[in-house]
Amino acid sequence: MAIREIVTVPDEVLRRKARKVTVFDANLQKLIDDMVETMRQAPGVGLAAPQVGVSERLIVVEYAENDEEDDAPKKLFVVANPEIVKVSTETEKGIEGCLSIPGLVGEVERPLQVVIRGQNRRGQPLRIKAKGWLARIFQHEIDHLEGILFTDRATRVWKPTPEEEATLLD
Repeated sequence: MAIREIVTVPDEVLRRKARKVTVFDANLQKLIDDMVETMRQAPGVGLAAPQVGVSERLIVVEYAENDEEDDAPKKLFVVANPEIVKVSTETEKGIEGCLSIPGLVGEVERPLQVVIRGQNRRGQPLRIKAKGWLARIFQHEIDHLEGILFTDRATRVWKPTPEEEATLLD
């Protein structure tokens, strides 16, 4: 495994619609492992392949159900070709940040619940129901695969306080 460089704006790969993952070989497994290590080292809670300069439809997300506890166990999600197949009508505004847009945060309104369909790291179908913060993370990462940044959806953008910076999205 290796830490990869995180691409930042205005790199054009962040604005490109990513290609579908079609081959689940050793190269993809290495990319997944590198993305997980890079996300953890950053530190972040999610990372999309375009953020490490690879224009493929692949995301990794790691989230603790109970983020109030420092030692709460985290669940790792690896999703190739993710798509949102269902969203709740109820939405909520939240503060998001991004490893590819250092130094800024924004207020983004997103659905509170989503259902994601995709493939696991071996190419097997998977379906994930997510709500709250986890749903927000998935939506943020899937936006990256479409070339959409949180600043495109934000109602306002600003430089974060240290407290806000501690809770950034990816």
